[in-house]
Amino acid sequence: MTVTATATGTARAAAPAPTVTVTKTATVTATPKAAKVAATVPGDGTYLVGGDMKSGTYKTKGPADGSFGCYWERAKDSSGELNSIIANDNLNGSGLVTVRKGETFKSSGCQDWVKVS
Repeated sequence: MTVTATATGTARAAAPAPTVTVTKTATVTATPKAAKVAATVPGDGTYLVGGDMKSGTYKTKGPADGSFGCYWERAKDSSGELNSIIANDNLNGSGLVTVRKGETFKSSGCQDWVKVS
């Protein structure tokens, strides 16, 4: 983003000298920070790998308190179609999953997923 500010002032000398106008312009350029990609993701949600979460291997301790199971899914896109699923599982205990950039990772009823490698 670039912001330009201009200030104009008038300086007057003792009479009968002419009026002098002075203009100063300053330009400031700011570079937006890149969005932070998470190394830990909540146990409920759908995440774009490389956008919302880092690629790599994640571990969960399993189902969240009061949950009957922990479901995870790796998909080639976020269409929700059965043929987009690469792999999935229902966990009753801890589990690991490796996700790659560009995939969609979905988790439901799980404790947080923490990146381990």
